[in-house]
Amino acid sequence: MLHSLAVANYRSVRDLVLPLAGLNLVTGANGSGKSNLYRGLRLLADAAHGNANRAIALEGGLPSVLWAGPEQFSRLVKQGRQPVQGGPRQQPVSLRLGFSGDGLGYAIDFGLPTPVPGTMFVQDPEIKREVIWHGESWHERRGLVDRKGPMVRARDDNGRWRVIEQHIPAFESMLTWVADPQQAPEVVSLREELRSWRFYDHFRCDADSPARSPQVGVRTPVLSNDGHDLAAAWQTIREIGDDVALEAAVNDAFPGATVQILESAGRFELRFAQPGLLRALSQAELSDGTLRYLLLVAALETPRPPPLMVLNEPETSLHPDLLPPLGRLMRRYSQDNQLWVVSHAPSLIAELIEDPATSHLQLDKELGETFVHDLSPFDAPAWKWPTR
Repeated sequence: MLHSLAVANYRSVRDLVLPLAGLNLVTGANGSGKSNLYRGLRLLADAAHGNANRAIALEGGLPSVLWAGPEQFSRLVKQGRQPVQGGPRQQPVSLRLGFSGDGLGYAIDFGLPTPVPGTMFVQDPEIKREVIWHGESWHERRGLVDRKGPMVRARDDNGRWRVIEQHIPAFESMLTWVADPQQAPEVVSLREELRSWRFYDHFRCDADSPARSPQVGVRTPVLSNDGHDLAAAWQTIREIGDDVALEAAVNDAFPGATVQILESAGRFELRFAQPGLLRALSQAELSDGTLRYLLLVAALETPRPPPLMVLNEPETSLHPDLLPPLGRLMRRYSQDNQLWVVSHAPSLIAELIEDPATSHLQLDKELGETFVHDLSPFDAPAWKWPTR
């Protein structure tokens, strides 16, 4: 499980270290920075997939995603007695992301590219530093794998550093470049963990949504991001997952309702039966809210839970009556797995914070900078960024 998330110089996040629990609830007004933390998590996962540079480019490139304010705010500026002013830069331009967990910690530092004559890729950020360590926070003595520029070194069985790679391209993460389980097993382990993080962001429920059409059925322990394999995922949970919990989640929101999975010529279709109706409704006939709720149930009742699941505004299209059952489902899921939820919905928020173990990260902004209510520097997890 992750214990802390650190983000620096990413959009509205100048420098933030967040404590994480099994259930993490991120709330705040529009523009407070919720999406920026969500995107920061996605960028970490993108690094393991080799897509971080492309993801940054799609956001407008490094100059667009960097913190746009000054490096530091003076006390007079914070008191409103002096206007915000820039000054000579003291630190190199960098976008830094990292986390620490039960086993390994990881940090990556993106910087401006070194000018190279003859190339058109002048906006590609470079990875200046990447480290993997064991323990709460980075320290040289706890380092296991360390990348500076094009060179990667790792500790051997005797605890001594040795160079394992000298020519990593500046735009490639060591998580995708180093693949030797003998010389650097920590890289392989961390890469697979990050690749298995799961993000669900606004399932489509319109008339043309793939979640409304029968699909070829194969065993599906992990619901896809677009939900097209809902029927197959549902049947998989029934056969190899917790079918009792699955039925309970449906009954909690729709008392007396049942879900049926029909198969025809290899295609699976979901049917939804409710008391009082003479026939079950097909996926295509379901309301947007009912379909979205069933998709979230299939995601949260997965028989193959990831190290981290992220749900971005899951309340979209849901009737308020469905939010408490959804919250109870999330709380049950987080008893054994780690969950990150971004929400605006008061009733869902109220349900989630009833659990005293929930880490409620209520965001706000001051002078354009995202901060967490009631999180003092003394309450934040221990953290140290590796220097270049």
